[in-house]
Amino acid sequence: MTLDKVISIAGRPGLYEIQIQTRSGVVATSLEDGKRITATPRDQISLLSEINMFGLEEEVSLHQILKLIFAKEEGKICSVKAKASSNDLEAFFFDVFQDYDEDRVYPSDIKKVIQWYNILQEKAPEIFTEKESIEEYSEKSNEQ
Repeated sequence: MTLDKVISIAGRPGLYEIQIQTRSGVVATSLEDGKRITATPRDQISLLSEINMFGLEEEVSLHQILKLIFAKEEGKICSVKAKASSNDLEAFFFDVFQDYDEDRVYPSDIKKVIQWYNILQEKAPEIFTEKESIEEYSEKSNEQ
């Protein structure tokens, strides 16, 4: 599985894998419980591969952020719970991505990224090893 096949649907918890794309939307399967759903364009579907986070210098892809978390957590579930305090979420995210724009990246965004990371780490760990190596992302985060 790749991030090109994983979507988030506004108003629905969790992540979904696209199974079939139709004229009226998509048929997707929940990564958490395996249930199939139909989503229309009215549902505000977001491909994870298209999501970027605001940085002070430039926007950074969600895929890169997820790989940075994977490297920091050494391939394990995130050490910070998504329901942690805003200060704990921001401190964790700063350790992962020092260049994030604190004015435009809200604690709710960080919470969502942590939830998505945990789902992907459990259900689709191959996403973290595709394309570029983890070491490259670790080196980039240490340079910042």
